[in-house]
Amino acid sequence: MAYQSFENLEVWQRACRLTVQVFQTFGDCKLYALRDQITRAALSVPSNIAEGAERGTKKEFARFLDIAKGSGGEFRTQLYIAKKLRLIKEPEFKTMKRESTEISAMLEGLRRTLKT
Repeated sequence: MAYQSFENLEVWQRACRLTVQVFQTFGDCKLYALRDQITRAALSVPSNIAEGAERGTKKEFARFLDIAKGSGGEFRTQLYIAKKLRLIKEPEFKTMKRESTEISAMLEGLRRTLKT
């Protein structure tokens, strides 16, 4: 039995929206390695939230939230690189970076509530 329905978690919903935005933004990118890595990192965030929620224990859920948070850091690193390579414009960069940072903070908050 799942800890709670991941579909109802705002953090999962926001991570899904960000992932769609990333796929749309980088879909035509010719730097295939970066495109593959940045989309995988973004996709990993909501996927790990869902997997952890479905594991059925608070301990497992918290572990997968940590993994999701790590993927968020990986995503932001690749986002900075994409910006330096001029593959993304400043407004898109700022929007995605801010959303990713907020998602990471939400993941940390959720993880902390699981430990109490």
